[in-house]
Amino acid sequence: MRGGAVLTSPGPGALAWYAGAAALALVAGTGGAGLVSEVADASSHREAPLIAGDPEVDNTDVYAFVSPDKQDTVTLIANWLPFEEPNGGPNFYFFKPGAQYDINIDNNGDARADITYRWVFANDDKRDGTTFLYNNGVVNNLDDPTLLFKQTYTLTEIKGGQSRELVRDGIVAPSDVGPASMPDYGRLRQQAVTSVEGGGQTYAGQAEDPFFLDLRVFDLIYGANLSERGQDTLAGYNVQTVALQVPKSALALNDDDTRNPVIGVWSATSQPGMQVKDPKAGGDQVQVSRLGNPLVNELVPAANQKDGFNASTPADDSKNQKLIDRVLNPELPRVIQQIYNIPAPATPRNDLAEIFLTGIAKNAPTLDGSTPPIQADLNSQILNADVDAKAFVPAEELRLNMSVPVTANPNRLGVLGGDLQGFPNGRRLADDVLDIELQAFEGAAQTGQLVPALAAGDKVNTNNVPFGNTFPYLALPSNVAVNQIDADGMPSGGVPSGAGGTASTGVVWMRVAGGIAAAACFGAGLLVSRRRQRLTVSRPASS
Repeated sequence: MRGGAVLTSPGPGALAWYAGAAALALVAGTGGAGLVSEVADASSHREAPLIAGDPEVDNTDVYAFVSPDKQDTVTLIANWLPFEEPNGGPNFYFFKPGAQYDINIDNNGDARADITYRWVFANDDKRDGTTFLYNNGVVNNLDDPTLLFKQTYTLTEIKGGQSRELVRDGIVAPSDVGPASMPDYGRLRQQAVTSVEGGGQTYAGQAEDPFFLDLRVFDLIYGANLSERGQDTLAGYNVQTVALQVPKSALALNDDDTRNPVIGVWSATSQPGMQVKDPKAGGDQVQVSRLGNPLVNELVPAANQKDGFNASTPADDSKNQKLIDRVLNPELPRVIQQIYNIPAPATPRNDLAEIFLTGIAKNAPTLDGSTPPIQADLNSQILNADVDAKAFVPAEELRLNMSVPVTANPNRLGVLGGDLQGFPNGRRLADDVLDIELQAFEGAAQTGQLVPALAAGDKVNTNNVPFGNTFPYLALPSNVAVNQIDADGMPSGGVPSGAGGTASTGVVWMRVAGGIAAAACFGAGLLVSRRRQRLTVSRPASS
């Protein structure tokens, strides 16, 4: 285990990682006994019943990647409050005051948070009963008196049982009211980027929703005939986001990212509970949202298990037999078989269990004691030199090997496309997680071949607006009404420079071109998998 690691990729074993991305979702899907499900919410885009009624604490997505322009750092991003229509005034959007917005790090594989970064927000409301307006004039700077409603935050690091305040009275970037009120939102965002004690930077505020996909997958899997594809149903909507960029060593076990480069990441939201106290959240806080890998809670657990998952922690997953059963025998392939007559892969799906619960490693601990089906070393904490293998616990987490070099030309299909820096090895903003997971559920990781009928995925291969090249990398929030539709059926409208907004028809053509290129890369990757190319993944040196 302590020697150099060689990953065979992108053969069927390496492809199985992506099946695991979907599988991680399944393990995380349900809550264990004794969870506070009565008061719990759910995470992601309305994927669980309770959280749909409390969107300010509804966690939509988590991202973790080595910063492309500062490769000695890692960027962590978590988003909340789905489907923010830009014109949702006069109150617009905000973080819930007093709630705890957490990003958690497990660097030793015991399924418990070794580091927690916690944002807590407070309102600064200057309206004082005299106006309904969010702003009463042009806002060029965050401290302009014309901005009547503001939020501030405290960012705390909890590590080794000790709390350290990293930011006090940080300023939240406001909702983008529109080009007349905020003619240069990029300037406001830059002012909201705050240095973090000990190195790094953070941002809290609004951003364009970076998740791109066609959500009509829930309409009998794209209309029962694949007719309902190609529309980014999140285009034009915004989210509330927190982003943090810190040195790799700050996240690594024993502060040594050379010996211990792999971390597990998930977010959680807690808020004051009226009747119960939740030891996971601390004090009178009750955990109401949890998110690691994308699309887990949507696609894996049954409907009556989703709220429980959001009240649970990764430490609960290995004891949650209902969740494990739905990973080993997932529902989605059976639904696809019923609708499209595509045979579901044979069960049990041990490939998904490795991807979701343990991370990918040749000696990853398995649920049944068998040899891990994906014989490659990539992103399990068991690869860390200082990890106690006996203390390792399978758990649903978004795992990132910080030592994998940044890819010069990223592939949207991540590991499936031969790009070891992409999902499920962490998650970059441009990783096409829905297409990856759909094929994984259908067994592409086992066969090394795409399911032809679903090879085009949802036909949404890129975000509707480009991402940035510097922190926080997210696109500026849209200020164009979502219900403005152009001839191609896409959100449209002119947007002043620097104000954010939704892309026009030109982006649609760019998306089509990108889809053709990606499809070619996808097919080529599968052919290359037969050649068993040897790719080296950095591993800790022998101790």
